[in-house]
Amino acid sequence: MTTKNRRNYQVVDLSPEHENLYFQCLEDWSDDMKEAGSHKESWYRRMKGRGLGVKIALDAEGRVGGMIQYAPIEYSAAAGKDLYFILCIWVHGQKKGRGNFQKRGMGQALLRAAEEDVRKRGAKGLAAWGVRLPVFMRASWFKKRGYLPVDKLGMMILLWKPFAGDAEPPRWIREKKRPEPVEGKVAVTAFLNGWSPVMNMTFERAKRAAAEIGDKVVFRSIDTFERPVMDEWGIQDALFIDGKSMRTGPPPSYKKIHKAIAKKVRR
Repeated sequence: MTTKNRRNYQVVDLSPEHENLYFQCLEDWSDDMKEAGSHKESWYRRMKGRGLGVKIALDAEGRVGGMIQYAPIEYSAAAGKDLYFILCIWVHGQKKGRGNFQKRGMGQALLRAAEEDVRKRGAKGLAAWGVRLPVFMRASWFKKRGYLPVDKLGMMILLWKPFAGDAEPPRWIREKKRPEPVEGKVAVTAFLNGWSPVMNMTFERAKRAAAEIGDKVVFRSIDTFERPVMDEWGIQDALFIDGKSMRTGPPPSYKKIHKAIAKKVRR
C-alpha cells in the first residue's frame, strides 16, 4: 500500500529493494551498526508470517528517509489483547549518510499509515513505548498525537491509542527472575529478541568480550523471540554480568563491557 503526501514524499510498504537498509535502521553508514550482525534480518524472516508491518517513507527522489515497524503486542515487551505495538518509528536525522529528513512530517505520516493498517487488520488499539527524555521515541511526541500513558517502567512509558470502546489497556511485562551464577566462573548472560539493532550490537559486543577474556568467563544467550520464554523471565533484551543488570541504553561500548567483565574476573 502507498500513501502519498502533499509534501512530496510517500509512505510505502517495505520491499525487498530496501530490506538491507531497514535491517540497519537506515544507518548503513554507521560502523557501530555493522557490529549488530544479522540478528535483525533473522528476526524479520521469523516475523514475516506473524503479523509484522513495516513501512518506509520515500522522498521525491526515492530516497528512504523514515521507517516504522509494528507487530501484534504478543511480540513486544508489553502484555495486551487484540492490540498492535510500535517497536520503533525513526526518521533519519543524522548529518552522515542520507542526511536529515526530520521536520518534514514524515514521522506523522508513518504513524498515520500504521494506524490505518492495524485498524484494517481488526486491532482494537495501537500501543507504543516512549521515553521521558527528549531523545529517540519521545513519549511527548506520541502524547501530542493522541496516545495516552498507561504504564511506566523506569524511564520507559507505555502509551496507547484505543480504536474500540471495549479495548483493554496494555501493561509492561516486568522482570520475574535473574540468571543464576555459575560456580567458579563469571557468568555473562545476554537476552536477545532480535528486533533492535542497538540490543543486537550490545549482544555481539558482550559475546566478543567474554570470549576474549577467556576461560574464567561463561557466556550464555537466551532467545526471547517466543513469548513463553519472555514470560518466564519477564525480560526481552538485557545484559547481566553475574546476575547484575548492565545498562544498555544508550548501547555500552565494547570497551565498557570488556572492562565490566574483567573487573568481575579480578575479584
